[in-house]
Amino acid sequence: MTPLSGRVLATAVLAVALAGCGAGRGDEAAAPARTTSTAPPAHSSGEPVRPLERSVPVGLRIPSIGVDTPVMRLGLAADGTVEVPPVTDDDRAGWYRHSPTPGQRGPSVVLGHVTVGAHGDGVFRHLARLHRGDRVEARLENGTTARFTVTAVRTVAKADFPTEDVYGDVDGPELRLITCGGPRVGEEYRDNVIAFAELDPARPTGS
Repeated sequence: MTPLSGRVLATAVLAVALAGCGAGRGDEAAAPARTTSTAPPAHSSGEPVRPLERSVPVGLRIPSIGVDTPVMRLGLAADGTVEVPPVTDDDRAGWYRHSPTPGQRGPSVVLGHVTVGAHGDGVFRHLARLHRGDRVEARLENGTTARFTVTAVRTVAKADFPTEDVYGDVDGPELRLITCGGPRVGEEYRDNVIAFAELDPARPTGS
């Protein structure tokens, strides 16, 4: 399926905020963020980056926070919001299949849990610890790896989810990583943690 434009995505998922991150064990909380920004994401450079060919992501690696996960495909839930990965003991990240694939022009969106109920920690439990300049690698179905650099990390209230910043049109290939964060409110977390990243100008490499 051809990915929707960022503008259409923003319209289609106005109410999107990653819900259902799963309640963790009673003494668990989201990993504290080293930095929290409420400003729009900063871009690393004005240098144009050549987009990659469309190829579905099959894996994601973030060395600085110990993430190395398979990636599943996600669509829309019955209420029109973005699906989230199932709450299981083999927790995985999920790529929103109506967004560009990693490395295509536009915002490619990947979601993951911070906790997965009785199973404990989720795959994105340390997402808030990312720093600007950290690396993210998306392994693609065609055997190449798209490499990204984090440009900003934001913690925002779910009620104020920045839909346009996450799903809106951008000039180059970018990546959005989303999970829950902040204090727990009942069985849910109050906030979302969003990491913004840009494709590195270097050519992709084989896996």
